[in-house]
Amino acid sequence: MPAANDIRRGQVIKFNGEAHLVMETQHRTPGNLRAFVQVKMRNLRYGKALDQRFASTENIEVLPTERKTLEFSYADRGTFAFIDPETFEQIELSEETLGDVKNYLSAGGKVEVLYVDELPLTVDLPSTVTLKVIESADGIKGDTASNVQKPARLETGLIVQVPLFIKEGEIIKVSTADGSYLGRS
Repeated sequence: MPAANDIRRGQVIKFNGEAHLVMETQHRTPGNLRAFVQVKMRNLRYGKALDQRFASTENIEVLPTERKTLEFSYADRGTFAFIDPETFEQIELSEETLGDVKNYLSAGGKVEVLYVDELPLTVDLPSTVTLKVIESADGIKGDTASNVQKPARLETGLIVQVPLFIKEGEIIKVSTADGSYLGRS
């Protein structure tokens, strides 16, 4: 097992029996005290972030990880199916595993899945996705005050504030970070 000095950003470690993703590490040597490593990490099961201090020589278990790019295929009763484009293997993930990611999934959309010990744990989206507007009220002619927006329902059920000129059937870009409208596709 590697020492705490060898822990790097992006690795997954086992802490208190749970898998944690290392987000940041700092090696510190305060004055005439012993060196330590300050690690900022996120629990992959609950999403909670925490800071932890390890002695620099303390052994830490690093879990084997793998990242795969998968394509979203379909959703059925709270289960979301993805296909590996290289092996054509189908993987099903629950609604709980996906969380808010499900609001940005459209057929053929690509996501990156982090596997820990060959189990899919987290799903990362690209920074923007393109989605179709399926329901939107018509803008009123002459209502052209600056930055007036209206709600629009997208194909995934997500509701986004869009400018008045966006109509039903249009394809728009949406930020996956905050769910905001970015422009037409």
